[in-house]
Amino acid sequence: MIRETLRNKQALTGLILIAFVSIIAVLAPIIAPNDPNKIDLYNRFQAANAQYPLGTDQLGRCVLSRLLMGASYSLGIAVPIILVLGTVGMTVGAAAAYASRRLEQVFLIICDMLMAFPPLVLVLSLIGSLGQGMVSIFAAIFVSMWAWFAKVVWTYARMEKGKDYILASHIAGCSGSRIVFCHIIPNILPQMVVYVSTGAASFILMISGFSFLGLGFAAGTPEWGAMLSEARSHFYSHPTLVVYPGLCILLAAAGFNLFGEALRDILSPEEVSE
Repeated sequence: MIRETLRNKQALTGLILIAFVSIIAVLAPIIAPNDPNKIDLYNRFQAANAQYPLGTDQLGRCVLSRLLMGASYSLGIAVPIILVLGTVGMTVGAAAAYASRRLEQVFLIICDMLMAFPPLVLVLSLIGSLGQGMVSIFAAIFVSMWAWFAKVVWTYARMEKGKDYILASHIAGCSGSRIVFCHIIPNILPQMVVYVSTGAASFILMISGFSFLGLGFAAGTPEWGAMLSEARSHFYSHPTLVVYPGLCILLAAAGFNLFGEALRDILSPEEVSE
């Protein structure tokens, strides 16, 4: 599978973009040329120069340094939350598919109740209650989205549950937990890897959207969505202040989407042919 992935141009492009943004997110505090939060009103709207490679913004802050640090905020929330959601969704969804009918119904009712509310409404309510900060955003997204992941896993797990190898495992005396963790989950893992990869792109856009609306992060945080929000009033006079963070969001989301879609084509070619 690794060889097929590296041979696929779309998957390789997505991997390169993901690796590039990830390296920047990790090394941002080291490679940032200036303090991203330092305000210098005497150097407002500076053009690109040796000290400020991409110029300065409306408060005299280094644009390049803020863009680099923005990767840390976007990926620092999107990647951990997608991993946690994927793990919880896999465990709860697969277990619910193999549980008793009554427990399965309870699971479906809880999921349907949470999915009835738009995620934005739940996130707004939770952030309003928990306050601003990365922890609040993490908790709000998890509470509002775990049911979606668990329901997808439940759907795949129900399909696997009806196959002959599950019946054979049951006849052979395998326990329920062994069937779930050693048979069902490994067989639905490829589909979930695709779902998780494309979900990471959605969370990057979601986090940037919340920041654009002024939710979750304190004012002045060097996050891409927040930078877009701050620069929109200067779009006509200094459009690059909007273009730069917009391109960063686009590249980061495109990397995960390209990789996820290519991985789907590699792992499930029958779905593509249909």
